[in-house]
Order: sequence, then structure tokens, then C-alpha cells
Amino acid sequence: MSATEKTTRYLRKLVVGYTSKTTAPAVESLAFGRLTGSPYENPGDPGTVTTGMFVDEVDIRATAGDGGRGCLSFRHEKSAPRGGPDGGDGGRGGSVFLRATPHINTLVSFRFHPAYKATRGEHGEGSNRSGRDGRDLELQVPVGTVAYEKQGDTLVAIADLHEPDQRVPVATGGRGGWGNQHFASPTNRAPRRVTLGLPGESRLLRLRLKLIADVGLVGFPNAGKSTLISRISAARPKIANYPFTTLSPNLGVVSLNDDRSFVVADVPGLIEGAHEGHGLGDRFLRHLERTRVLVHLVDISSSTGRDPVEDFEIIRLELALFRENSEEDASGGPLGNKSQIVAANKTDALDQPERLERLKRHVSPLGFSVHAISAATGEGVSGLLEAIWAAFRNAEANDAQVTASV
Repeated sequence: MSATEKTTRYLRKLVVGYTSKTTAPAVESLAFGRLTGSPYENPGDPGTVTTGMFVDEVDIRATAGDGGRGCLSFRHEKSAPRGGPDGGDGGRGGSVFLRATPHINTLVSFRFHPAYKATRGEHGEGSNRSGRDGRDLELQVPVGTVAYEKQGDTLVAIADLHEPDQRVPVATGGRGGWGNQHFASPTNRAPRRVTLGLPGESRLLRLRLKLIADVGLVGFPNAGKSTLISRISAARPKIANYPFTTLSPNLGVVSLNDDRSFVVADVPGLIEGAHEGHGLGDRFLRHLERTRVLVHLVDISSSTGRDPVEDFEIIRLELALFRENSEEDASGGPLGNKSQIVAANKTDALDQPERLERLKRHVSPLGFSVHAISAATGEGVSGLLEAIWAAFRNAEANDAQVTASV
């Protein structure tokens, strides 16, 4: 056995022995990140959270191909002693495109390959033969990806790929140079002048994924969001009795009778000060910007020791502060302006009924409906789904009216 094989076996045993002694979040970090003071930190990009293989933000360099050089050539044939210039043009450089595809749901493939370059155009040749154009480079991204160009400390939106098979250029290939045939004139019949191909564009891009969903679930950690989405859809997120069980967004399709359906997004829980980076921060809220309805899940049991009214107000404040502090464009609109429904969860563990009544009295003047449910037992869930469907259809109709008026 070689020294390299011995080293490899030793390292494998070391990793297996270490992972068997770590907690679940630490194992995920060891497998897909690096074990630091924060187990959710992504190596190489401190502003990106990677959990499992879900990556929703990456920086890449897209470089188009350069144009080919024009050719300096003269026709040399026995029958044409003064054939003149016949240098062909250089080929156009390949461009870089982004194409939205529904077959992938993460940007992880760009995480480990941040540089992409299209091929250059070939040089021109004699006999007026132009160089072959460079091949375009097409990068496939999930539907819902937004591309920004980094210009210093600012981000400029250049593309929003929200439809399947949508294709947009992000770096244009350089034009091919001219051969000497273009410079022939009555006074200069043997030009020795050509032009070089133009360089292709090179852009530093930031790709951000915003999931396509109709309804978003928000609330404190352990409010029951993952339990609810697992009950109303085929999604099977991790469920456990400790905070921040959900480390990445989950999507589920809810099917009702009469062929009605909508997509629900469950994002990691928020806590007070999430806009300042507390907990997992509020960066996952970007996945709710395309939703039409938000469902506040409020834990009304006394097991948390928190007041449900305070929890509700904290989440509302974090939704408002996220939009104000966001550096992106307001294409999705402020989250606080979306249709909202309050789901008072864990009625099966409700030992103080006045907690539910106090929440209803507080929410009623705001115009939000309150639905008492138990995601664990299914009590009241069917009524909540019907209310969500009605709010979703109303929001859809309002959006259609706004689009038609524009």
C-alpha cells in the first residue's frame, strides 16, 4: 500500500470518527461547509449560507470570447498575377447566456466553478475565408434566479429569469476583425492593414435565487411551519423539537378538491433582530418576495414562555425591515404589503385559552383573519387552506388588474 493510500484511509477514519460525535447541524456543516464558530458559514463566501446542498447565492465571472483577428493575405494564382488582397474577417467571439430550467433548484453547481468563458472566434484566412464564430456558452440556472452585475459596492439588476426556458445574454462576444480586403482602394491596391478582433465582455455577476411560490409561511423557530407543510403537502422537511430545525427553504404543492392547487414555501424561522443578523438572519425572506399570500404561524401554547401577540408583532417588524434594508430592487414589493393570514398553531397544547383570545383581539383591527389550528393533529387545517386559497385568488385578480392597467 502506497503512502498516499495510507493517508487517505487515515483521513477517512478521522472524519467518520469525528462526525459520529457531533450534533446534526455540525455534521451538515462538516459535509457541506467548514466547521467554524458558526456551523452555517459557507467557505469562500462569508455572506452565503449553505445547508445541505441548497445554495441560493453565488458570485461568478462570465467572460465572452474575443473576436478573431483579420487576415493579411493576397491572392496568388498563375492566372491572376495581380489578384489583390483576399484576407478574410475574423469570427465573432462566443457569448455567455443564462437559461432558466425547471430541472434544477439550487445554484450549487456554480459554487465550486465560479469562472466561465466562451470560446474565441477563429482568425480569418486567405481566399476571403472568414474565421468560424466562437461557440456560445449557456449556463443553466433554476427558475426564479435574478442576475446582478457587481459594479464596485453596488449591484445592478440585469436579468430576472422567472419563466422556464427564458434565455438572456449576460456577456456579449467581441466582433471579429477585418481582413485586408476591406482596405483596398483605387490608390491602395495592396493594403497591408488589418484589424484585431474586439475583446469579449467580462462581467462579475451575483446570482440570487428567489423561489417561485404562491404562499409563504413565516414565524418564530419551532412555531410548527415544517409540521404544517408536511401535513398539507408531500414535502418532508426535517422536524425536531429544537429551534432552527429548518436551515433552508422547503417547497410543497398543496392540492385541494376541484383541481385547485398552490405552492407553499417554508423558510427558516425568524427571531427579534433577524434584520441585524441574529439567528439565521432574514436573508431567506427573499424567497417570499414572489409570493402573493403570507401565513403567520404563531405558537399559542405556553411552552415557549413567549407572548403570542409579541411574537406576531416581531415578525411583522422583521418583514418591514427586510424590505427597507434590502439592496435589491423592489420587484416583489414590500413583504408587509402582501395579503396576510394568521394561523394560531398548537391548539392541541393550549392550556390558557385567553392567549388565543388576546391574539384575536389584537389582530382583528388590522384586517387579518385568525385561524386556530393544530398542525400536529390536523384540527382546523382544512379551513385554513380554504382561506389561503381565497386570499390567493383575490391577490391574483388584483395583480391581473394592475398589469392590465399598465
